[in-house]
Amino acid sequence: MRDALASWVLGYVQAWTSNDPGDIKSLFAEDARYFAEPYEEPWEGRQAIVEGWLRHRDEPGTWGFRFEIIGIDGTVGFVRGWTEYHDQPDYANLWVIRLNQAGECTEFTDWYMAEPASAD
Repeated sequence: MRDALASWVLGYVQAWTSNDPGDIKSLFAEDARYFAEPYEEPWEGRQAIVEGWLRHRDEPGTWGFRFEIIGIDGTVGFVRGWTEYHDQPDYANLWVIRLNQAGECTEFTDWYMAEPASAD
């Protein structure tokens, strides 16, 4: 599962970089649910995920990302991420990712917090 999860996250970063609908679709099962914010209604279904992603996309070259897999429980992976934006606050992320046997995500939740501004 660890290899499948790492591969999926790298695919996510590729889709984040390209904003290509095909790259985004390849990550998710047809009936997947994507919680862009933990307490909001999810984007449901592959096409809705692509549409939501593109409405909220980050432009290439405006961010950087690094991650570590912090745990796995059956088909659910937990990934800690650090998103560094060039023109807005940085974010700490916790992703909860449920994968099916084909390596597609069936449920994705992004828990995130803005990093405090440095006192320079």
